[in-house]
Amino acid sequence: MKKSYNVDNNGFYGEFGGAFVPEMMYANIEELKTKYIDIISEKKFIKKFNELLKDYVGRPTPLYFAENLSKKYNTKIFLKREDLCHTGAHKINNTIGQILLAQRLGKTRIIAETGAGQHGVATATVCALMGIECVIYMGEIDIKRQSPNVARMKMLGAKVVPAKSGSKTLKDATNEAIRDWIQNPVDTHYIIGSVVGPHPYPDMVARFQSVIGFEVKKQLKKINGEDHPDYVIACVGGGSNAAGIFYPFLDNKKVNIICVEAEGKGVGSGFSAATTTLGNEGIIHGSKTLLMQSKDGQITEPYSISAGLDYPGIGPMHANLFKSGRGKFISIKDNEAMDWGLNLSVSEGIIPAIETSHAFAVLDHIKFKKDDVIVFNCSGRGDKDLNTYIDFFKL
Repeated sequence: MKKSYNVDNNGFYGEFGGAFVPEMMYANIEELKTKYIDIISEKKFIKKFNELLKDYVGRPTPLYFAENLSKKYNTKIFLKREDLCHTGAHKINNTIGQILLAQRLGKTRIIAETGAGQHGVATATVCALMGIECVIYMGEIDIKRQSPNVARMKMLGAKVVPAKSGSKTLKDATNEAIRDWIQNPVDTHYIIGSVVGPHPYPDMVARFQSVIGFEVKKQLKKINGEDHPDYVIACVGGGSNAAGIFYPFLDNKKVNIICVEAEGKGVGSGFSAATTTLGNEGIIHGSKTLLMQSKDGQITEPYSISAGLDYPGIGPMHANLFKSGRGKFISIKDNEAMDWGLNLSVSEGIIPAIETSHAFAVLDHIKFKKDDVIVFNCSGRGDKDLNTYIDFFKL
């Protein structure tokens, strides 16, 4: 039987994944697990999902040939422009899917966690659209460094609750959201923003985000005559933008998969989020994966200049890509990512999110061939990061 890098019937990617949840969460997870495939396969659901992606999100997003970068690096570079989605990032693909799912399950309240604020904004947006109560948990530190997105969430009618424990970032926001869900299991749906958490979340989020990769296939076929690139490259925090663009290419060995992690100030500095270098196997937020932890199993604090990449683990799909060797993992330091934020702005007139900037730095680490077709997932725009860019470059 041909090996697949996608999820199996038990919710595992190789040896990673599963649902390791406390008894109090079991009913919530079980309801999702038993119903999600049937619901998202319904013709009515698919029709509404596709309508909203087209008319509300603005899909399909362009696959843009980056002529200036291609000339400079003597290769063929394409950008999948998820930064042009409504709300400024890929996150809304998933929140549209999950809000429709929540409605079918009869839920009247939505909670979510957010790091960079993009998922929070995307969740608040769909809740405003559907007239559903929305509570967003966000680390206190992230609230300070992503203030434009906090303002957006509030304008959209969401309640933003600061997570004040631990590192006061994404991990802690997730913990708070899980606590809320345990206390409010009947009326509340938890929209997880990445391919993390207990099964079925990693698979469900990947399916909703897979629209990115399937569009790339169609668009490349039209442009190039072939429906697959030689390389597909994306930044990985939890990994939803990466899972979305990798999805249709997972089992196609002609496509090289490159995952880019946040090295922060360096892997030996104590300020990093390079999970595959620093982490080992363990359980975080209900899923077996690779995560950064101390010798006695305490989760260590991640760090990245980008609020969306400072997660101490990676999604189980990506853990399996790493362990199996199917994906190549590269970690990029803060200063390299920041420089690439400026590079892309100057060379192509596109100001990327700092998360996205990490992916482009691969061009300084790998020498590509002249005829290689390389697709970068341009996962988010840089509006939310202007203060960080201003401080870093003294603009």
